[in-house]
Amino acid sequence: MSSGEQSPSGAPKLNERILSSLSKRSVIAHPWHDIEIGSEAPHIVNCVVEITKGSKVKYELDKKTGMIKVDRVLYSSVVYPHNYGFIPRTLCEDNDPLDILVLMQEPVLPGSVLRAKPIGLMPMIDQGEKDDKLIAVCADDPEYRHYTDFKQLPPHRLAEIRRFFEDYKKNENKEVAVNAFLSPETAIEVIQNSM
Repeated sequence: MSSGEQSPSGAPKLNERILSSLSKRSVIAHPWHDIEIGSEAPHIVNCVVEITKGSKVKYELDKKTGMIKVDRVLYSSVVYPHNYGFIPRTLCEDNDPLDILVLMQEPVLPGSVLRAKPIGLMPMIDQGEKDDKLIAVCADDPEYRHYTDFKQLPPHRLAEIRRFFEDYKKNENKEVAVNAFLSPETAIEVIQNSM
C-alpha cells in the first residue's frame, strides 16, 4: 500500500491515523507547556504528577520530549511521603517548572494531572541553589480539600515532609537545607511570580 491508501478494512493505515491525530491541536504534546495551569490559578492549580506517594524511584520531566523519565532510585531507605510533581506553564529561577507536593489519600500514577490547592511553601536550598517546594492538598479529595493552611496539618506530618527533603540526598553526599514553612499567601505569590 502506498501513502494515502486504506487498509483492507477501509480504514486509513495506522501510521496515517497516528500522524493525523498528532496534527490536531487537541492533542497535548508537552505536559509542561501544553497543559493549562488551571482556570482558578493561582488558588487552585493543575499539577502533573512525576513521583507517586510511597515511591523510592525519582522520576522527572524530560524537558525536551515531555516524557516522565526515571532519574534515579533514592539511595536511602526513605520514600516520597506524598505525590510530587510540577505546575504546568510555570518557570522558576532554576529554569524548571514550580515543584509541588500534594497531600491526598491515594498514590497517583506518574503523568497524571490533578487539581491542587496550595496551603504553604517550604523554602529549600539544594546544592546551593534555591529549590522551593509548594505544599498543597488535592482539591478533589474529600479528606484533604478542607485544609487552607499548612498550620492545620498535624505537626508530625510537617516534620515528616521536612525530614524527607532534609535526608533524601544525604547518602548521595549532597547538601540540602530546608527552612521554616511559609504561609499560603506566600505560596500564592510564588505561583503568580512563576506564571
